[in-house]
Amino acid sequence: MDEIIRNMLVEEIPECVNVIRTSFKTVADEFGFTEENAPRFTAFATDDRRLYYQFSEEHKPMYVYLRGAKIVGYYSLAILNETEVELNNLAVLPEKRHRGIGQKLLKDCFERVKALGIKKLKIGIVDENVRLRKWYESFGFIHTGSVKFDFFPFTCGYMERDI
Repeated sequence: MDEIIRNMLVEEIPECVNVIRTSFKTVADEFGFTEENAPRFTAFATDDRRLYYQFSEEHKPMYVYLRGAKIVGYYSLAILNETEVELNNLAVLPEKRHRGIGQKLLKDCFERVKALGIKKLKIGIVDENVRLRKWYESFGFIHTGSVKFDFFPFTCGYMERDI
């Protein structure tokens, strides 16, 4: 089956919202996040309007991982300044995990960031998600700090990697 990573098309927004919400919902379930205690968490806050705004108004670079004709992975980038970019919403459908798709998306991200001439890639994660933190560390990310926000029932962990 053909697999490709490419720029997201505007008509794919609803399918991408599904990939993001479904993917992040497994984290919400694992750590006890609900729409009531974490309404701003990605699994609950992402919708068509938000992605459309990011696509059309913020012009965020957005990418999809296609397996055949189905979108099974997604990520976007937020250009912070001339030297830094943030990786947002790297997501793989739960039933497609543990097949190297996340790794392929991350490596694609590294190449695209490098092509932009940007030197530093940043991410924010649920700090309590030790498994995810170790996964990012295996790709050269280092933990740079944590912040506890009142509106989240978890601590936000920040990581970065030189490109």
